[in-house]
Amino acid sequence: MGGNTFGNIFKITTFGESHGVAVGGIIDGCPSCIKININKINKELNRRKTGQSKIVTPRKEKDKIEILSGILNNITTGTPIGFIVYNKDIKSKDYNNIKNIYRPSHADFTYYKKYNIRDYRGGGRSSARETVCRVIAGSIAKQIIKKKNIKIYAYVSSVGNIKLNKSYKKIKIKNIEKNIIRCPDNKIAKKMIKKIEKIKNEGDSIGGIITCVIKNVPIGLGEPVFNKLHSELGKAMLSINAVKGFEYGCGFKGTKKKGSQLNDQLNEKEKTNTNNSGGIQGGISNGMEIYFNVAFKPVSTIKKEQYSINKNKEKVKIKIKGRHDPCVLPRAVPIVEAMASLVILDYYLLNNLYNIFK
Repeated sequence: MGGNTFGNIFKITTFGESHGVAVGGIIDGCPSCIKININKINKELNRRKTGQSKIVTPRKEKDKIEILSGILNNITTGTPIGFIVYNKDIKSKDYNNIKNIYRPSHADFTYYKKYNIRDYRGGGRSSARETVCRVIAGSIAKQIIKKKNIKIYAYVSSVGNIKLNKSYKKIKIKNIEKNIIRCPDNKIAKKMIKKIEKIKNEGDSIGGIITCVIKNVPIGLGEPVFNKLHSELGKAMLSINAVKGFEYGCGFKGTKKKGSQLNDQLNEKEKTNTNNSGGIQGGISNGMEIYFNVAFKPVSTIKKEQYSINKNKEKVKIKIKGRHDPCVLPRAVPIVEAMASLVILDYYLLNNLYNIFK
């Protein structure tokens, strides 16, 4: 299996399965002599972990990182950073009844057809359990870029048809973590939570949108023609489980406007009066805030009875057991932030290659 590595200079390679012994990874290309706060990594893991509220899966994983290499006395050595997180709360028997059945909208069918084998225990490698590694690497990246005053935050902006009708410029960042859905508007958050609880009681699931904002990005990040900054951010977001859409800047709404309405005009301060471009022009950051939306589908695992086929191509009824999220959004917020951090740090390091001989 390929495709387990992300990045150009700052690279993360991950391993492990949902119901295996552990998940972990190797970070290559991390600069040396940088102080890393392990408590901050664990804090990010706590934002992603299971069992944190009534609207997520009740699986209980402490998700404590164990550093294997590359960090000495909380300082990066410049060598590969190895880390591992052990799986503890495993109930693989919950999946025995689907050992030979393909779950609707899961990777079961495609994995089996491609590899002639699949890990039926919670989806194995295709499980969102893998995102633990992304959050760890992303937390390290976030700590590094923060030294350059680059700040990244994400929040839930819609659940189903319940939408936060506020620009990212008008929200209060400090309010994001004040409720279990991670929506910065408490009134809208209550409606979202109530909606998810209703869906959960029905044995169903629901999706929505996460908005992400990147502040204080320097001018010049991005590698045209094929490695544009927004294309790399898009790749990063679309690689997350359950993501079905990505748009940055004005996105699809921009198709309804004229060029005269949409163009971002530069002023004497080398800033744009508007930011419909989303902080990126020609694939290169222009110094304005980068903002984008990530669309998550409803979680595929539901408790309602459905139809599928088994390995013998026979039609069967399927009712999935186990512990699952009715809505992935609150736990996906730190994952979105992590992937954005990986992209920005990677492109920041790549951009500095041009400055070596200056």
